[in-house]
Amino acid sequence: MSHIRISPEDWEKAKAIVASMTLQEKVAQLGSVGPKELLENGKLTEDGKELLKHGIGQITRLAGASDLSPAEAAKAANEIQDYLFHHTRLKIPALLHEECLSGYMAKEGTTFPQSIGMASSFEPELQEQTTVVTRRQMRAVGAHLGLSPVLDLARDLRWGRVEETFGEDPYLVSSMAAAYVRGLQGSDLKQGIVATLKHFAGHGVCEGGRNHAPVSLGEKEMREEHLLPFEAVIKEEGALSVMNAYHDWDGEPCASSRRLLTTILREEWGFEGIVVSDYWSIPMLNTDHRISPDEKHSGVLALQAGLDIELPEVQCYGEHLMEAIQEGLITENVVDVSAQRHIALKLALGIFEQRFVQPVNEKLQFETDEHRQLARKAAQHSMVLLKNEGSLLPLSKESASIAIIGPNAASTRSLLGDYAYSAHVNRKEDAVRVISVLEGISSRVAPQTNVIHEEGCSIVGMDRSGIPAAVEAARQAEVAVLVVGGRSGLAGVNVLSDEERYVDFAIDEEIGESDGEFHDRISLGLPGVQQELVEAVIATGTPTVVVLVNGRPLALPWLKEHATAIVEAWLPGEEGGNAVADVLFGDHNPSGRLPVSIPKDVGQTPVHYNRRYISQNRHYLEVDSKPLYPFGFGLSYTTFDWKI
Repeated sequence: MSHIRISPEDWEKAKAIVASMTLQEKVAQLGSVGPKELLENGKLTEDGKELLKHGIGQITRLAGASDLSPAEAAKAANEIQDYLFHHTRLKIPALLHEECLSGYMAKEGTTFPQSIGMASSFEPELQEQTTVVTRRQMRAVGAHLGLSPVLDLARDLRWGRVEETFGEDPYLVSSMAAAYVRGLQGSDLKQGIVATLKHFAGHGVCEGGRNHAPVSLGEKEMREEHLLPFEAVIKEEGALSVMNAYHDWDGEPCASSRRLLTTILREEWGFEGIVVSDYWSIPMLNTDHRISPDEKHSGVLALQAGLDIELPEVQCYGEHLMEAIQEGLITENVVDVSAQRHIALKLALGIFEQRFVQPVNEKLQFETDEHRQLARKAAQHSMVLLKNEGSLLPLSKESASIAIIGPNAASTRSLLGDYAYSAHVNRKEDAVRVISVLEGISSRVAPQTNVIHEEGCSIVGMDRSGIPAAVEAARQAEVAVLVVGGRSGLAGVNVLSDEERYVDFAIDEEIGESDGEFHDRISLGLPGVQQELVEAVIATGTPTVVVLVNGRPLALPWLKEHATAIVEAWLPGEEGGNAVADVLFGDHNPSGRLPVSIPKDVGQTPVHYNRRYISQNRHYLEVDSKPLYPFGFGLSYTTFDWKI
């Protein structure tokens, strides 16, 4: 336990600073602005300076929403802080936030397995080791706050963001999240990164598995299960930032819920940090929830509820709040309270004394051998062996021939979670070197082994023309490795063009993706024609290992019955291909366990292990209530003898 608190001295200093501020300066501390509005070719523009003239609360993803290298990001951060120091009245520094779900989400940030994979390790200590690396890389470029971890419970597997969670069990989620926060915040916040617990609260049971959809939970279930991880991590580790969820709970949007953001969070639990808005969730009070007539009233509702900072840009705070105060819709004291919280956090982080960062040495601070070794270890420990009929695994490295088949065999993008830089920003090239499964296996087999590769089909497409070649490859081989599943990404973020260095956050069409934020599904089978590919390859009679690369668990009863061996690899990150090969060839004994129960059919959902007995004891006409694979399931290559 490394409980971090803001000192009484920092609270007093923050109170004194707020007392000396104008209304415009206080309101500025509740806002944020991104690199597209501030920078051109990595340099602060005159328009950017105009946006900062009264100060600013936070800078939105300086590197994670741009094409800046770590060295460029550090220089840009220093330039922004220098301007605020020399050209604003009170010299209050900006707090820079970034995404960091599976590592620092920017160019050259080490990319670890997605959270669902880390949870499969059941090793909080390993999770803590990964976020120590993330902390150091983020601090090196001038960042102070990370928008992770996700504490939602994965209860509806149709939801695209299941991969971002630590699974279905409140205790496992609490344990993994606490370790994540310990590693990210560290023991001294002046060298740490503030962790943001999200999405507060109940986002994992949105109606129909659809992102942003309403949540209808009773108070008892909400408190005993969905709020429990938040309460535990706040009280045990001193997390200092919380992000609201997009949905409404029992008709009240989380972004305007004083019950959640103040009564429960602050008055009952003693939370003393800041509440930040999920991106654009405040204007959504008007556009989506339809509970306010305009942006001004949306801002009033959110701030009165206890939502301190508007991200990723100012739409409802700023000038709207100043007008609202003049019109008597809200008092200036409410602004004072949130401004004081934010400034106290900046003081606790030591930003006033340590505004600037040293020049980045990318070879020593990013993508080192040590970082890649840890990424490989984390990926190894995230793998779950689901089936191993006849002890097909581990494979021999001396096989005469091996067929590596499937849309995820040679893909590097498919190994990354939706909040990895390459997937999130839809880059054309990898932001870090990523080892594909094909590369990992090819580097491990003997020189005389004939490695045959066929894609067979795409992730989501309906083109079957490549299946015959894949079948022929399997026939020619001693063993086939089928690498199928999904591809994760974020629908709604533009590709960075060669000319444009900053994300525009505009809607863009999906790039063959099936998993991740805004990728909710009505089925849990293999996307596209992958099931046909799998059945055709297995029908050859060649012993077949199926490696599943996916964010959400898939209901695949046919595969369980007919495949010789199955490995759930999740989204294993930059060293994923090497880690898969380590497991397949026995260089690592698989030890992962499922953090979620996997159903036989989507119609069984929800199927989590700790649902009430009366639910577990009632069956459907077509199938019983037992999952295909239960929570905690996982095989290994070890055999045990019992003697009494």
